[in-house]
Amino acid sequence: MSPPSRRRLLLGGAGVALGAIPARRLTEGPAAPDHGAHADHGQAMPHGGGVNGPVFRGVVDHAANGFDPSEILRDFDYGKVSALPGGQVLREWEIVASDREIEVAPGVRFPAWTFNGRVPGPTLRCRAGDRLKVRFVNASAHPHTMHFHGIHPAEMDGVPGIGRGVIEPGGDFVYEFDAEPFGVHLYHCHVGPLAEHIARGMYGMFVVDPPQPRPKADELVMLMHGYNTTFDAEGNQLYAVNGIPFHYMHTPVRVRRGELVRIYLGNMLEYDPINSFHLHANFFDYYPTGTRLEPSEYTDTVVQAQGQRGICELRFPHLGKYMFHAHKTEFADLGWMGFFEVVE
Repeated sequence: MSPPSRRRLLLGGAGVALGAIPARRLTEGPAAPDHGAHADHGQAMPHGGGVNGPVFRGVVDHAANGFDPSEILRDFDYGKVSALPGGQVLREWEIVASDREIEVAPGVRFPAWTFNGRVPGPTLRCRAGDRLKVRFVNASAHPHTMHFHGIHPAEMDGVPGIGRGVIEPGGDFVYEFDAEPFGVHLYHCHVGPLAEHIARGMYGMFVVDPPQPRPKADELVMLMHGYNTTFDAEGNQLYAVNGIPFHYMHTPVRVRRGELVRIYLGNMLEYDPINSFHLHANFFDYYPTGTRLEPSEYTDTVVQAQGQRGICELRFPHLGKYMFHAHKTEFADLGWMGFFEVVE
């Protein structure tokens, strides 16, 4: 007998908090589960609705999860804003690490480690040159840090053994540094085993605007990631953007025809070497890491290794629904896909 594929190994690890459901429910186009008011009755995707396979027919309980990927999409947290004596802008945030069970697919619950109770964590946003103060409170049962991509002093790097280092459960620490360089960056926990801390949900996006603002646009956050529901560290069983697999298939991203759309795209996927973003029936300008104001290419597909990120800018000239997904069909079939819906 051939070994089971990770496509079928959706559950089975001791880390899954609630009872197992058969893997076939995620691979054979099940009927909508009985989730009460939040079940997607009457709008189930048909069998074969994915790139090469079905889409889950139900939706998760976003209220119980405490976050909604449709809200994460346009949710930028600018912090509490004030001015220092010399006139420098000061932005302050409080980020709390906590352990939270979330429903990642209909009937599938995952014991996540979170920043501010959501996966991914809040999208922090500022302007180059701002002074940032991030008070990190560890309310988790596990040690954590916050490591920010960018330029800052070593003692603010959130790495074990340097500066304050690891923040133990019940502890807190203030990360303080100036925002540089401008671009689209990431933050994540940097405690070992690093892969597990990231794969459990300890990551978020960090946007630093250039001194002169970019052109006005409909701005979107898309952070790519996965869920290793078996906790075997060998591969993911589900893939997602902004927390929940297939969310943007059930709830397409609405944009306006002709309007500039700017996507802050990042990859925090563990246990797979690369991820990708492919847009149907359109092309976009791509700015790697967002640290330059001129695009590097005009394309419909971009590949990112873990930790890479960039900005995609485009306009939709035609009305209708346009698919986007990972250009690795396994990832798409297991959750990393959605639609743009272009309206007037």
